[in-house]
Amino acid sequence: MGCFPFFGSSNKNADFVYSTRIFPDRYKFAPNDKSLQNIKAPKFTLEELEAATKNFGPECLLGEGTLGRVFETHLDSINKVVAVKQLDPNNFKGNREFLVKVLRLSLLHDKNLVNLIGYCADNNQRLLVQEFMPFGSLKSHINKMPLDWNKRIKIAFEVAMGLDYLHNKTSPPLVHGDLKASNVLLDEDYSVKLSDFGLAKLGPEDENGPNRFTGTIGYCAPEFVITGETTMMSDVYSFGVIFLQLISGREAFDLTRPIHERNIVVWAQSLLGNRKNFSKIVDPLLKGYPLRGFHRALAIIGMCLVKEPSKRPVIGDIVVALTLEFNMKYNDQIDHSDPHYEKTRIVAPHRKMYYD
Repeated sequence: MGCFPFFGSSNKNADFVYSTRIFPDRYKFAPNDKSLQNIKAPKFTLEELEAATKNFGPECLLGEGTLGRVFETHLDSINKVVAVKQLDPNNFKGNREFLVKVLRLSLLHDKNLVNLIGYCADNNQRLLVQEFMPFGSLKSHINKMPLDWNKRIKIAFEVAMGLDYLHNKTSPPLVHGDLKASNVLLDEDYSVKLSDFGLAKLGPEDENGPNRFTGTIGYCAPEFVITGETTMMSDVYSFGVIFLQLISGREAFDLTRPIHERNIVVWAQSLLGNRKNFSKIVDPLLKGYPLRGFHRALAIIGMCLVKEPSKRPVIGDIVVALTLEFNMKYNDQIDHSDPHYEKTRIVAPHRKMYYD
């Protein structure tokens, strides 16, 4: 039996995941030229975006990542505050590749995904105009702002919901490819929207081949190091890292910590083998949590971080498990009287984990 009744011992979608590697064209999004001429997302001029961002000046800069820079600005033409993502033009072989990405993004609509408002493809600039999230990314809140148990579970649940949409409700299915805390954006109610989905493989050609994505340290699944490819199961691994961050309040990779604690997964594996160490995983800023819920969270995290991709749960099963936790609101007291406490057994992530 798996950790929960609805978790089987193996990943039922493993064949599909690996078939996308062997027969990638079967799942490729390949619109024709007529479709690219009818993108419904508005096209903004470069002059308008330059004026709004003060010529992409530092006063409007929100941040910079592997794909480019992001600016906050108000667009008078739509009377809305937006985020303008300035993509590195070297990441595209031509205008068509960029327009294919824009078309794909314009077709995705879900409450847990950042909405594409428009785009710009003037001169050598490749720009995405997206919904602005006022509370920033989850990365800016890790270990800096006390979140109660309910908010942490809410964030984990909505990250899983966003992934579930990409994996199971789009055609063809879409792998996020670069899921990490900085791509989990929040609003004032701590509602989640994922960003940068489907953009991970954008990258300049080099001696290693076209569009070789290098990954983000701390979030990359073990198989990525070997294959260099992102899959739905590597997304699940990255989700496990984010969930572990929410529980522990730690960065995925932190150079300020001792060597054996820098990688959050390695650190957690050293503690999960002994139940007496479970409390060491909890974020010191988390003042109260339900004991059974905490153990179930560790079980989910452990399964997501299993080394073999085929043994990880599919994201749909994770959503079902977290729906239970999301609906069980915690009320300020740790449940030490849990009658099933002694039956809870969680072992290290590299072994099979289960919850009796």
